[in-house]
Amino acid sequence: MNYQKVYGITGPVSVAGPTAPENKLNDALIQELKKEGSFESEADTAKRVQILKTLQELAQKFVYQVSKNKNMSDGMAKDAGGKIFTFGSYKLGVHGPGSDIDTLVVVPKHVLREDFFTVFDALLRERPELDEIAPVPDAFVPVIKIKFSGISIDLLCARLDVAQVPVTMTLSDKNLLRNLDEKDLRALNGTRVTDEILELVPKTSVFRIALRAVKIWANRRGIYGNVFGFPGGVAWAMLVARICQLYPNACSAVILNRFFKIYSEWKWPQPVVLKPIEDGPLQVRVWNPKIYAQDRSHRMPVITPAYPSMCATHNISESTKNVILGEFDRGIKITNEIFSNKKNWSDLFNKHDFFHKYKFYLTVAVTTKGDDEQHLKWTGLVESKLRLLILKLEALPGINIAHPFPALFGTTYIYKDNKDVENILQNYGSHKTENRLQNLVKITDDNKDDESVKDKPTMYLTTMYIGLDVNVENKKEKVDIHVPCAEYFNLCRNFNEEFQDNDVFSLIIRYVKLYDLPDEVYDENEARPIKKKRSKRAKGAEDDNGTKRPKSDAGSIESSSTTAIGQTAAA
Repeated sequence: MNYQKVYGITGPVSVAGPTAPENKLNDALIQELKKEGSFESEADTAKRVQILKTLQELAQKFVYQVSKNKNMSDGMAKDAGGKIFTFGSYKLGVHGPGSDIDTLVVVPKHVLREDFFTVFDALLRERPELDEIAPVPDAFVPVIKIKFSGISIDLLCARLDVAQVPVTMTLSDKNLLRNLDEKDLRALNGTRVTDEILELVPKTSVFRIALRAVKIWANRRGIYGNVFGFPGGVAWAMLVARICQLYPNACSAVILNRFFKIYSEWKWPQPVVLKPIEDGPLQVRVWNPKIYAQDRSHRMPVITPAYPSMCATHNISESTKNVILGEFDRGIKITNEIFSNKKNWSDLFNKHDFFHKYKFYLTVAVTTKGDDEQHLKWTGLVESKLRLLILKLEALPGINIAHPFPALFGTTYIYKDNKDVENILQNYGSHKTENRLQNLVKITDDNKDDESVKDKPTMYLTTMYIGLDVNVENKKEKVDIHVPCAEYFNLCRNFNEEFQDNDVFSLIIRYVKLYDLPDEVYDENEARPIKKKRSKRAKGAEDDNGTKRPKSDAGSIESSSTTAIGQTAAA
């Protein structure tokens, strides 16, 4: 009698292996992933291994130095250890060229978080391989962001309540979580979840190919990014892992087809879980909708397998849920046609149509007159609160969907005086007026090191877009979006005293019609949407130069050195 291990909380849907046609489609999928640049070269992989080896040496040196500073003997200081763990796409084995490495430094109890941001920071700065470094000690999960030998790395730190951290240590024991503060628990969570996912899938090679395909698909279709209300990397990994559990012997091509079929029919908010939710030794909250009202509000819950279990998709709104479900429906239609040999895998990965789809868009433009570090902080805050604006907008009568685009568009200008600043604030972000900025110098990768732009006053701009599906019964009615925009504006502006400086930080929220979207949102060879020709009678309403003020500029909420909140924005 054949015995097969059961993965997950239910038995498999099918234990059938792949057929010859399915294997052929799987080979075609792998070839398409190679064409899409999903895999990195052996040399680049070896480079990452060497970098992690160097970081392991630095982690041990860091713990040794702190131990010696606390009057430990040489032997005790060496035995204190210190270990580097990885998580995210690198640990899952689905990283590609240019991917960063998520890294965790685990230290014993006598090494403090302050030591990480002083002693370890100093050790990193001594290394010739270091290209960039940005410590962020006040983040939700404190982090040192570095670029090391050309590769971006996020370094977290977690302090365990143990005297030694040997290189043989694993983080699977729940008792290691005792007596830790919340920041240490959050830092450890990424590694523990990644390790559990890999243990809970039947065939890691099948899982990895399927996940690579899902990551490319989700990025191309504009539905990847936790902060914007879409699943992030870990959530997509758990969604793929669950399908692998249900079809333990299938090839990646079949997993991909079943992925779309099952999730397009899933009875949300039924949660996706990889194993039974566990209790543990800590007095911490574990995801439980029977007890917590907040957990009952999660629309598409995907639950992490490592204790304490949490919802990785709590940011999903009603609007983003509808967008995701629409993409699942598209995915099952295309993969069915691929299995019928009517389409190719490249059709699945076709680019989104976000900037062709809606009649109205809301633009959230973040600007900073200062340095790039100030702008990163300001942009990070506005971006992290964007989902609250989405929730406010979709609650308005007349708005069916408030669809955020999960990527940022950035530009940097040199300015001479306040006249240039006003010119940028007034004209940036609209196709009709962006040509008025042509006389200003834009900083690019090509000229950023030129003497002509060094030490000149710079204005950083980052723009986020929200597509609005507006539906009013009476076409003369207007949807007033001023109140939610004003509330969001005030939330961002008043979050931190630093950001109340109008001379440095600016936030402009305005709506733009489809045909007024700026050129930056379209690829070089992508055609802009073309406005249908209007009748002569309608044309006569404009002057000969067609300079009638566009309705999309009629209202905005903005902040600059001279303006606080503008007119009502209406769509």
